Amino acid sequence: MRALALMLAANLAAAATPPADMADPYRWLEDVDGERALTWVRAQQPTLSPVLQSPGFAKLEAELAEVMASPARLAPAEQLGRHVYNFWRDAEHPRGIWRRSAPEDYLKGQPRWETVLDVDRLAKSEDERWVWAGANCLAPQARRCLVNLSRGGGDAHVLREFDTVEGRFVTAGEGGFALPEAKGGAGWVDADTLGVYTDFGAGSLTRSGYPRQLKLWKRGTSLADANLLLEGDVDEVGFWAWGEHLGGRQQFVLERRTSFFAGKQYLLRDGKLVELPKPDDAQAQLFGGQALVELRSDWGAYPAGAVIATPLQAWLDGRPKFTLLHDPARDGALQSLVPLRDALLIVSMQDVRQQLAEWRPAGQQWQRRAVPTGELESLSVMALAGQTSNRYLLTRSSFLQPARLEAAQVGQAKRAALQQLPAFFDTEGLEVRQLHARSADGTSIPYFIVAPRGPVPDGGRPTLLYGYGGFEISMRPAYNGILGRAWLARGGVYVLANLRGGGEFGPRWHQAALREQRQRSFDDFIAVAEDLQRRGITRPDKLGIMGGSLGGLLTSVALVQRPELFGAVVSQVPLTDMRRYHEMLAGASWIEEYGNPDIPAQWDYIGKYSPYHNATADKRYPPVLYTSSTRDDRVHPGHARKMVARLQEQGHEVLYWENTEGGHAGASTPAQQARLWALSYGFLQQRLAGGLLQQPTSTASAVHAAPPGPLRERAPASPTTPPSPPPRGGH
Repeated sequence: MRALALMLAANLAAAATPPADMADPYRWLEDVDGERALTWVRAQQPTLSPVLQSPGFAKLEAELAEVMASPARLAPAEQLGRHVYNFWRDAEHPRGIWRRSAPEDYLKGQPRWETVLDVDRLAKSEDERWVWAGANCLAPQARRCLVNLSRGGGDAHVLREFDTVEGRFVTAGEGGFALPEAKGGAGWVDADTLGVYTDFGAGSLTRSGYPRQLKLWKRGTSLADANLLLEGDVDEVGFWAWGEHLGGRQQFVLERRTSFFAGKQYLLRDGKLVELPKPDDAQAQLFGGQALVELRSDWGAYPAGAVIATPLQAWLDGRPKFTLLHDPARDGALQSLVPLRDALLIVSMQDVRQQLAEWRPAGQQWQRRAVPTGELESLSVMALAGQTSNRYLLTRSSFLQPARLEAAQVGQAKRAALQQLPAFFDTEGLEVRQLHARSADGTSIPYFIVAPRGPVPDGGRPTLLYGYGGFEISMRPAYNGILGRAWLARGGVYVLANLRGGGEFGPRWHQAALREQRQRSFDDFIAVAEDLQRRGITRPDKLGIMGGSLGGLLTSVALVQRPELFGAVVSQVPLTDMRRYHEMLAGASWIEEYGNPDIPAQWDYIGKYSPYHNATADKRYPPVLYTSSTRDDRVHPGHARKMVARLQEQGHEVLYWENTEGGHAGASTPAQQARLWALSYGFLQQRLAGGLLQQPTSTASAVHAAPPGPLRERAPASPTTPPSPPPRGGH
């Protein structure tokens, strides 16, 4: 098997690169709202009939809708002023409500929610498909907030000033701030000044579609009169900015992203921008009077993946006093860094196992305290009140253990259980194992498998393999009620691969699959598929693969390169046309990840794997389902449309679902999300198991057996955090 893998990899490397000017007969499908393109999209609906009309599909969709809109999901919140705020969607409020409670009630696990803004009511009154995109409030009172709303769930949004005391938007006649729709935003400089990065008109955006200008906008003046502070180059990625209340003063921070993983950062001091003297590919943030620097490459004595700290003013004065906090050789790969009032919370990962530690400055030294957590748990940490408190929220879950939301405090071992997600599916008889596959170049690739205990039946079991492998994003064990109900509880096996390109082992694991090395990530995925079959866990006609965004590219490449390994493929909001990806929407911002196809030497390696260019009628592909969103303004829906059209032309079996809203998530409301996932899992069940797998047990009453109180399945980023740059997010 090893020799065969090496031979196949060598053959692939020697494959001819499609010509850069290869005919593109489906380019008209890139016209997002063009009538011809939309007519084609509507004509794809009949392809879904085999799934939509299959026995049991309606029941599956209803079960998943129950999970998506369950009142038993976790409700993480953030304290702003005198209240804690949470954004919430359910069956009654599919577009959601922004709500608040008294902190003391929330921390008792008995919040009494008061609605601040009803997005469903707003959408109805304004006849817009508004989707909540977060709010940025002026500390410390948090009376005035900048609310972001997206039409249909795209990255572009409008911004409006909101008064949380009076519960209404502040009008222009009252001097209220408002920005038209754009992939931009604003941060508070003070109560009457914003630092604005938005579409200011012709020439103000980068090729990636993000703002490249920052202006100071005074209340009561026209946006056209705002004062320009800094302008970047059109070939850069863009600007992002935010305000933070630290140590009793408002700090305004600007990030100028020159490429996806590199850029400059500035502080606004006395009306002027002061650059932080960091390496371009490092990320800095403020912690009281300290600056924290996350390194992505070696810097002097400090290794890539480290976190170092220095007094901020000493750093600005050219006299830094760096202290090594997180040492990747000792602590593993950095996953998240959360500053509180007197401590830092650092989540790290070793061998794809997460751990949490508190770091506290003590004079000239720092003290580290390990925070006990469970084995194979996914950890999510959120400050309860920013850097004004030492309280934080910790969410813990694993593949088989429902998420648990706990309130914790720095230095204290005891944590208060606020909410517990119910068991959305029966885990009896399931086990989790970590295995390793050998990739084409000999690298050991870890993966998790969730499967029934006991001997594997002859021929293996229906198995779903999921992967991503890019942008330094880690795939980790976590509870998923949708996966559990639709797949695991019905007897399916789930496999999560930790591919190169991700962040499971730090920056170098990511950098090992950049640009000309991208094929390594695809080889890793293929190696896991081969390993599953070598072990007898499954066989090709029972192995399905799924991925979204870059993961959609991954599954499309696997489809084209090794179709004989798979029985079904689900590719969600994917990239497929790697010749034109950088010319569509935000694609130019990902050149650092993939390379530039306009440069012949780089197209030579990109063209060898571009799915749209390598699909052929000469091979037999497994059936594939593509999903996308008309309103995805990050990864262009033209990628999925064009790939579907090409595969149909070549005679392959392909289904396509395009949601009319949802942005890059593919769906905006619980009902839309339930339809997306029911289609995905219904398709896999039908193709890999000849219909629905065995009916799940103990699911009908699982939601209703939950403890009282609103819960949310996964702890997201804070609902009031301003839109952030894409450094660790990818697409």
